[in-house]
Amino acid sequence: MSEQPKAPSPRAPKATGYIISPWYDWLFFLGPPLIALVLGYLLKDTAFSNESFAWWGWEVTWGSLFLGIFIHAHLVLVFFRSHANKAIFQTHRLRFLVVPALLYVAMVTSNYVLYTCSVVATFWDVYHSGMQTFGFGRIYDSRAAKTQPLVLEGLEAEAREAKLAAIEKASAASRRLDWALNQLLYAGPIVAGAVMLDHFKDFEEFAAVELMFFTKIPAWMEGNQRYFTWSILAAGAGFLAYYVYAQFQLRREGMAIAWQRVFLYVTTGAVSLFAWGFNSWGEAFFIMNVFHALQYFGLVWAMEKKNLQERLGVAGTPLGKYLVLALFVSVPFLYGTFVQWMDPSIHGLWAVTLLVSLMHFWYDGFVWSVRKKQV
Repeated sequence: MSEQPKAPSPRAPKATGYIISPWYDWLFFLGPPLIALVLGYLLKDTAFSNESFAWWGWEVTWGSLFLGIFIHAHLVLVFFRSHANKAIFQTHRLRFLVVPALLYVAMVTSNYVLYTCSVVATFWDVYHSGMQTFGFGRIYDSRAAKTQPLVLEGLEAEAREAKLAAIEKASAASRRLDWALNQLLYAGPIVAGAVMLDHFKDFEEFAAVELMFFTKIPAWMEGNQRYFTWSILAAGAGFLAYYVYAQFQLRREGMAIAWQRVFLYVTTGAVSLFAWGFNSWGEAFFIMNVFHALQYFGLVWAMEKKNLQERLGVAGTPLGKYLVLALFVSVPFLYGTFVQWMDPSIHGLWAVTLLVSLMHFWYDGFVWSVRKKQV
C-alpha cells in the first residue's frame, strides 16, 4: 500500500511590521493624525462647529457635543480590556476592584480630593496622550524585530556579544528619545500654545476649597505665555528634525527601525505643534482628541473582539461579531452622552466621570504590556 502524500505544513503568517494589517493600521493607527487635521480644516467656520443650540440646559454646538461624547466614550473603553478580559482581570484584581471604590468614596466625601482629582485628570490626560502614541511605537518596534532579523551568523563569540551589546544600547537610547519626543511634542504645545489657558484654568477650582495659591497659576501662565510658546515651538521643530536624523544613525548601529513608528511620531508631532501651538482654525481640541480616541477604539476592538464574543456566548454565530461590534460602539457612546447630559454640580455624578478618566489613564499604563506580549 503506497504512502499517502503528506499535507504541506501550514506556513506562519508573514511578518509585515504592522500591528493588525496594512489597511487596518492606516485607518485606525497611522492615518488618524492627518485625517483629523484635514477634518479640522473642513469643519472650520461651518454650522457644525459654530452654530450653538440648547442641550439639556447647556449651550453647545454639534462639534463640541460630538467631541465630548467621543472623548468620554473612548475613556470608558478601557474596561472592556481591564474587567472583561479574564486574564488581565485576574492579574490585577486589587487595582480593578479596591482602588476605584476607595477613590470614589474619597471624592464624594472630600471636596479637597474631588477638586484635586479634577486638576490631576486634566494634566494626566496630557501625559497619557503622549504615552499612548509612545506605546504604539513600542508595538511597532516589536513587529519590526520580526521583519528585520538580526544576523549574527559567522561572527565570533566576542564579536557577537559586542554587537548585541551595541544594539541593546541603541535600543535603550531609542526608547529614551521616543519618550522625550512624545512628551515634548504633545505636552509642550499644550502647556505653552494657544490653548494653554484652557488647561490651566482648572486650578481656579481650588477657590471652592479656599486654596488660593493655586488659583494664581493661570494668571501667571497667561502673563508669560509668549515666552513659553515660541520656546516650545522652536524646540519642538528642532527636536523633530533631529529625531528623523537619529533614526538613520540608529539603523547604522544595527537596530531594527520600524518605519511605521517613525511616520506615526513625526506626523503626530507635526500635527500637535500645528494644532496645539496655534489652535489651527479654532479646532485644536477637535483635531487632537478625535485622532487619539479613534486610535484607541481601533486598538481595543482589534485586541478584544474575540474575547468579547466568547464572554457574551456568541462566538462562531453568524451575527455574533456584528452584535458585539454594535455593543462595543453603542455602550461607550451612551456613557459619553450621559457625561454630556450630567450636571457636574452633582458631585456624586461628577466623581463617576473623574473616576473613569483616572482609571483609564492609570490602567493603560499596565494592561497593554509589550514586554509581557499582551499586544
